[in-house]
Amino acid sequence: MTVYGFHASHEQVPPADLLKAVVRAEQAGFTAAMCSDHFSPWSTRQGESGFAWSWLGAALQATELSFGVVNAPGQRYHPAIIAQAIGTLGSMYPGRFWAALGTGEASNEHITGDGWPRKAVRQQRLEESVEVIRKLLQGEEVSHDGLVTVDRARLWTLPDEPPALLGAAVSTATAERCARWADGMITIPAEEDQLRRMISAYRDNGGRGKVCLQVHVSYHPDEAEATRIAHEQWRTNVFSPPFCWDTETAEAFDQAAEHVQPEAMHQAVRISSDPAQHADWLNSYAGLGFDAIYLHHVGQEQSEFIDVFGDKVLPQLEVTRP
Repeated sequence: MTVYGFHASHEQVPPADLLKAVVRAEQAGFTAAMCSDHFSPWSTRQGESGFAWSWLGAALQATELSFGVVNAPGQRYHPAIIAQAIGTLGSMYPGRFWAALGTGEASNEHITGDGWPRKAVRQQRLEESVEVIRKLLQGEEVSHDGLVTVDRARLWTLPDEPPALLGAAVSTATAERCARWADGMITIPAEEDQLRRMISAYRDNGGRGKVCLQVHVSYHPDEAEATRIAHEQWRTNVFSPPFCWDTETAEAFDQAAEHVQPEAMHQAVRISSDPAQHADWLNSYAGLGFDAIYLHHVGQEQSEFIDVFGDKVLPQLEVTRP
């Protein structure tokens, strides 16, 4: 059985509306949630980017769902501050919060004015940040000199149990590295053979905890409208790494996506007007061995997606609570 969660996209939906959406998702039968943590949207058409950590406190209070967030410590965020944020939410909402940590994207991190490091350096910076965060969540005083610098940091508010720290991975090499330190892994859709390799790269190298998948979907009763929504909102997300990691502004993403055709959206988004087709796709993902699947409807209007999936899709799935 698989946990099916609602993904809250801060880049697309104002935070007050997103809070209403996650409450509605819980009422519809979703059993978990997660959110993005961006400073900038992927496109000027998306037009939002609320602060995830403010919103998470409200969302945890407004629901009984477990929540996660994908975060990139080391440049925009000092790892000691992220440890404090994780520790506070873990203290307030025991057992309901996790954080997935990754190397980030230039579109969010360039705001510091520091240079954007190459991937290998970002990976090392992440792993140093994870070490700092773990020690702080265990109550240690931490000083560290490396790609991140910490001077005698200590968390005074601690949860009884440190929240899980997952690794965010989109390649088998990163999944293998995550296995060294993470309490779980989260990835994004790819061909089924690639997803099997991702899970194997994590599990076969000692990876523990849950493996999670974030799936982008577009639903509308009219198939052409479902495709239009995906193209209008998500065409800047069809690009493979390193382009999506290294591009700095929403305007640059929009310029790059000018010639992306609507039919190309099927490479990045599960698009259908048929709830049964969406259920088939999700059952296939669950069959690969994912413990949790988080659904991101790429449109800005969330209500119809939530209601239809709650009424017609979730009942066709083997749904469990976290």
